[in-house]
Amino acid sequence: MLDVRRMQVLRAVVTSGSVTAAATVLGYTPSAVSQQVAALEKQAGIVLLERVGRGVRPTAAGRLLTEHAAVIERQVAEAETALSDLRAGRTGRLVVRYFATAGAALMAPALARLRDQHPGVYVDLNLADAGDPLPEVAQGQADLAIVVRPHDRPYGGIRLVHLLDDPYRVVLPRNHRLASARVVDLADLADEPWVGSEWPGPCLDVILDACATAGFRPKVVVQSEDYGTAQAFVAAGLGISLVPGMGLDNRHPDVVVRRLRNPEPVRAIHAGVRETSTTQPALAALLAALHSTTAR
Repeated sequence: MLDVRRMQVLRAVVTSGSVTAAATVLGYTPSAVSQQVAALEKQAGIVLLERVGRGVRPTAAGRLLTEHAAVIERQVAEAETALSDLRAGRTGRLVVRYFATAGAALMAPALARLRDQHPGVYVDLNLADAGDPLPEVAQGQADLAIVVRPHDRPYGGIRLVHLLDDPYRVVLPRNHRLASARVVDLADLADEPWVGSEWPGPCLDVILDACATAGFRPKVVVQSEDYGTAQAFVAAGLGISLVPGMGLDNRHPDVVVRRLRNPEPVRAIHAGVRETSTTQPALAALLAALHSTTAR
């Protein structure tokens, strides 16, 4: 295998025209330069330089290796520039998983901010399926996942960065008996028909835990995975629904939204990243953008 360092020595000799001039450029002795070229000729199995007067000129093989040495030097310089950009967070690629309501409220403004500050960072953004996206992060298939997870439930190898607490609100028909209340006790909804999802997961757990504390289990009469659709069912008088604050951007005109208490269900939203990747500049920039979004 040819020695790249020796190829660069050969290139210095060819471009400067002599061993002595190359030695001056490289900071070597002429003897050291000659030894490097001789060792490269031995590796190549062919003569690379021939004497012309007091100088040297490359043979066909010498010109060939000199051209390749120039390409290698250019590629190394490009690699150093690319690495510098990556270290500075000017470039990079991030794979992100998120859930539906986090898209409009968190990811869209955060990515807009990231694009303004780091336009060279590409984000592969995908909606997570019904399963937990944290295993993808742990296995290196994703760099960051937005998840609902209790504060006291860690995940091996994952750093959970708290972004915000998102309280649930009760959505009522306009003519509901509790519509005039400013705050609704959760226990007052025990006998109501409910509109919502019974799909297992952290969001349902938050609601069920709060209802259990209030002494009941909700009676779901209409299944709906979408908060907008749930509001339409509520407006039609088919039941009440609990919707997190981030799911109430587009309110149905025929419903009222009230705060809850005793207890107030709250889902904790985190960004999950690998413990080993927290210093990655592009990832740190995205986390900063998410924090800025939640602060606003």
